[in-house]
Amino acid sequence: MGKTLIIVVVLLIIAFVLGSSFIGIKNTLVTKHEAVNAAWSQVDIALQRRADLIPNLVETVKGYAAQETTIFTEIAKARSALIGAKTPSDKIAANGSLDSAISRLLVITENYPQLKSNENFMRLQDELAGTENRIAQERRAYNDVLQDYNTSVQLFPNSIVAGMSGFKRNDAYFKADEGSRTAPKVNFNPPAQAAPAAAPSR
Repeated sequence: MGKTLIIVVVLLIIAFVLGSSFIGIKNTLVTKHEAVNAAWSQVDIALQRRADLIPNLVETVKGYAAQETTIFTEIAKARSALIGAKTPSDKIAANGSLDSAISRLLVITENYPQLKSNENFMRLQDELAGTENRIAQERRAYNDVLQDYNTSVQLFPNSIVAGMSGFKRNDAYFKADEGSRTAPKVNFNPPAQAAPAAAPSR
């Protein structure tokens, strides 16, 4: 009878320890998962801010470079895809296309010195550069938090608790090259050797 009691007590202690560990690990995973969601929301806010700036920037450029229809169409499609995307993975993909289109637009503006001296264009460029910096900071923070979560999910014994509780690895990382991680360089002065472009008729 005494041995049976001892065995029961030991089993109860083991169950208590395992249960406490399970709850502790699950709570940690919940915290890290919510941290990922919070970090993503900051990225999303910054992406939306840039999407809101783009129409005004495009309209200003059109006033001087209406013939650049291809890039305007690309930007419109990329912006529409970003706004319509529902998941982080889809938004990250759409953001990559928008990054590329905006970069090409900024290159095109180098051919229009009068555009670069336009006060409205300069203000929008400044706002865009600030927003790009914010996006770069927020997505780095998001990637770091996501990596921490993914590492936690895969470590033993967390992986057992994660599997039982429905926590899965999340691969919705920003995977851009370093060039697209930095804000566009804004140069309002035409190159010294560049020939002045003809002013568009207004």
